[in-house]
Amino acid sequence: MGFHATFCGETYSFPDLATLLAVASPPRSGDVLAGLGATSDVQRIAARHALADVPLETFLHTALVPYEEDEVTRLIIDSHDRAAFAPISHMTVGDFRDWLLSHAADGPTLAAVAPGITPEMAAAVSKIMRNQDLMSVSARIRVITRFRNTIGLAGCLASRLQPNHPTDDLRGIAASTLDGLLYGMGDAVIGINPATDNVATGMALLDMLDHARRRYEIPTQTCVLTHVTNTIEMMNRGAAVDLVFQSIAGTQKANEGFGISLAILKEAHEAARGLHRGTIGNNVMYFETGQGAALSAGAHHGLDQQTVETRAYAVARAFEPLLVNTVVGFIGPEYLYDGKQITRAALEDHFCAKLLGVPMGCDACYTNHAEADQDDMDNLMVLLGVAGISFLIGVPGADDIMLNYQSLSFHDIMTLRRMLRLDPAPEFAAWLERMGLYDAKSGQMRELAPGQTRLGQLIA
Repeated sequence: MGFHATFCGETYSFPDLATLLAVASPPRSGDVLAGLGATSDVQRIAARHALADVPLETFLHTALVPYEEDEVTRLIIDSHDRAAFAPISHMTVGDFRDWLLSHAADGPTLAAVAPGITPEMAAAVSKIMRNQDLMSVSARIRVITRFRNTIGLAGCLASRLQPNHPTDDLRGIAASTLDGLLYGMGDAVIGINPATDNVATGMALLDMLDHARRRYEIPTQTCVLTHVTNTIEMMNRGAAVDLVFQSIAGTQKANEGFGISLAILKEAHEAARGLHRGTIGNNVMYFETGQGAALSAGAHHGLDQQTVETRAYAVARAFEPLLVNTVVGFIGPEYLYDGKQITRAALEDHFCAKLLGVPMGCDACYTNHAEADQDDMDNLMVLLGVAGISFLIGVPGADDIMLNYQSLSFHDIMTLRRMLRLDPAPEFAAWLERMGLYDAKSGQMRELAPGQTRLGQLIA
């Protein structure tokens, strides 16, 4: 089945749905690299006109990646909720956009239809929306998750404290952790990317983080972002595992490149839940995604990078995660060339994930060879804050000295909370106040004299 649109006196044809979605996408370097995407702005707008007329039902009968060879496709189709889809089943993609922007699509209504929306539907409607549209809809959607605190509440912005170290030095990590806590960071998770990715290192890092958490009764969760199979082994050895981390993608082949399958994720999910370490909830998974992951692995099946990225959120949704974030500019300018492309991708990822009922955060970041700078990240974090992002990632000085990329700093996120009048997660905010670090009335961190904090022994 082909798709057609007449624009500026010329008829444009698109042979299949995958091509139509790719050509309708906003410009990005990854699609150019893959030989996808529009060859002109006029062709792109024509594709959007054609896409707007596609019935949502079409996405239930057109598998962009074959059902027989892809377990992500099978997951999407087999788990689709027809009852939840019913209120929007008569709509085209254009109708869906108009409805999403209407007063009728409030938070509870969007939550109710989420199980009936497929990733491809979400990707399609995002392609005919402006940045403002993406933000307007996202801001209405709250996806609430819990472990030792509550993430995703209205009026709150959580943060991941990322105290990475190039040699996994425990004192260095402890110092960065202390620094972040003093800025009110870490309510989403205190999460370390280990420089040495093995079970022994992971257990040592987890032991140190859990000791600090218990010593100061911090209502948060910790995580070492090692491969899921390492985490399974650490749980088998009795390690203090709160969250299970894994990078995921939108096709079976891409996930195999990560060394995972849905069965492995299910095994880890069940094992972590069986530990019962959460105090107020049992959302135990932490996933990271990013546009370009499937393309870089040659596992995109001819799909544009935003559409295949959105399919990863179906994987995440199946395991009821506490946290998901897009590491938006980390893969590099080969996939997102500059600050404008990074910003657009982050807003798309946030919108699509929230529309599917996934608790989305973001690492607002870029590599040093991208056409982006810290001003771009300042702009992006404000846009995401207004759009209701669940959490942002902060690293010391906005410079990750282990992964060698640029992100947000602790004081960036503190400043954003103050500007937008957003609080940390409520249980974490109460702890910060008990520790004398936070003034709940003003919603601001307190200025402390040297040696004033009760956390000073953390690196002793």
